[in-house]
Amino acid sequence: MKKTSPVTDLFYWAEALVFALTFLVLLSVFFVRFSGVDGSSMLPTLVDNDQVLVQIVGYDEPERGDIVVVYAPYFENEPLVKRVIAKGGDIVDIDPDSGMVSVNGEQLVEPYINETILNIGTVSYPYEVPEGRVFVMGDNRNHSSDSRLAEIGALPYENIIGKVFFRIFPFTRLGTVQ
Repeated sequence: MKKTSPVTDLFYWAEALVFALTFLVLLSVFFVRFSGVDGSSMLPTLVDNDQVLVQIVGYDEPERGDIVVVYAPYFENEPLVKRVIAKGGDIVDIDPDSGMVSVNGEQLVEPYINETILNIGTVSYPYEVPEGRVFVMGDNRNHSSDSRLAEIGALPYENIIGKVFFRIFPFTRLGTVQ
């Protein structure tokens, strides 16, 4: 077996590193993005400092229940992680007594919610989501600034970066996100 020089080994590893970094950059620019969760608004589904993968290619039409990363002008276009509750043309209503959320007259089944909504927000209910927009809420409803606030409201599709589909950190919670 022929022994290689340390300089040759160094070039080999440098080439492999450049290839890996190029692959990650291309992947993150064209197919998926990495995003961090900041805060407690998505508890218990996602926790502060979780790192997730966001599908950007092939994600055209948001569906109710999708967890998405969105830009909200109210937050100086900082990316937010929220759940899609309703889409354009849907009617959202929140019962002020029970905190139950309904869309188009049908009460949502939300097993990821741990507590009753105490603050229904500042939009008027029933709220009709304008076409081309989504109504988003955090899973930790009492600690989430979301579409219930008139300052944020329903966000245009263009503000959606993509759909969260996989948690990559912490490794103890590695896996798909529902």
